[in-house]
Amino acid sequence: MSNGFFYVHGLVGQDMSWEKTLDHYGAMIEERLKKFLDEAVEEAADYHPFIEKVYGDVEEYVLRKGKRLASCSTLLTYKGCSGKVDDRILDVCVGIELYRHAILVHDDIVDMDKQRRGGKTLHTKFTDSYRPYNTRFGEATAIFTANITYALATHAIMNSGFPEETVNRVLLLLSEGYRAVNESQILDLLFEYKDVDVKEWRVMAGKRAASLFKVTLLAGAILADATEKDISLLGEAAENMGYSFDIQDDIIDSFAPKDEYGRSPCLDISKNKKPLHIIYALNSEDPTKSEALKCLLGKEFLNMGEIELARKLLRESGGLDAAKQESRKYAEQAKNLINQTSLADDVKEFFSSFIGYIEESLNWYK
Repeated sequence: MSNGFFYVHGLVGQDMSWEKTLDHYGAMIEERLKKFLDEAVEEAADYHPFIEKVYGDVEEYVLRKGKRLASCSTLLTYKGCSGKVDDRILDVCVGIELYRHAILVHDDIVDMDKQRRGGKTLHTKFTDSYRPYNTRFGEATAIFTANITYALATHAIMNSGFPEETVNRVLLLLSEGYRAVNESQILDLLFEYKDVDVKEWRVMAGKRAASLFKVTLLAGAILADATEKDISLLGEAAENMGYSFDIQDDIIDSFAPKDEYGRSPCLDISKNKKPLHIIYALNSEDPTKSEALKCLLGKEFLNMGEIELARKLLRESGGLDAAKQESRKYAEQAKNLINQTSLADDVKEFFSSFIGYIEESLNWYK
């Protein structure tokens, strides 16, 4: 999974109401999230001083600046179905945010990333900050810490005050989503070592960002006692949003400059990953372009000339345009499905605007 999983890159110079909505509700969620994590750190202190430090690092990691798209999606779906925002849904949003970060910690380890939203990844922080401990200690501690974060997520949801039957349904949704995203991560890793076609990519991506969008939207709908028709429509919309977002985010990895994205470009190529635009390029009708791209895949350090060559090959092979077209198709399907629900108009507008942002951002990278 790429670094931008559920991370929103701002549009410069454009006034977007969906961003203001995220800022407003994200601040409410962050306040509740900080309170929950402060209490968790205090409890950890009663057990062992080092575990207290670990919980403190989790709090710092989770509270780094971000748009809180995952938890806001849950809150807004709940609001769109019930017409209200209450303390109970804010507590569930704490759980959703922790759930998302449990996935990110594992993702950072697998992708060997050192940075996440302007700070060190947890496994890097544990390795660097607690010397003389080594990389094995840092990565192992981060794995255990991600598991703890998932447990904290379920704790927040269980204690939210919603009826037990409804909470159990959401917890089942969460566990199914967690299983799905881990299955997709195994395939994503496997793809680094084999040839992949578009059909197999779709199988993998169907449980990646698509599963997280599904968890976040359906949790809000279930807690608001939405109709089964709306739940079905939102589930389909979430899957389409996930596909569209995944493709867009992978294109960003190849084409966004470092000062915009916060990381070096073309890291997926360096790691021999197989996002959709690269798969399309590798299956180009022009064998010289696909062979040239293969020579760059898996090369650990790409210089600027090689990065520009990779981008040129992705463009000229048709891989970039084919992936963009597919992302737009999924985005349009998602908007159509959202509009068929009985969500409140302002919430429909939020999701339509956000999906429109995904489509618009595809035009930046050429």
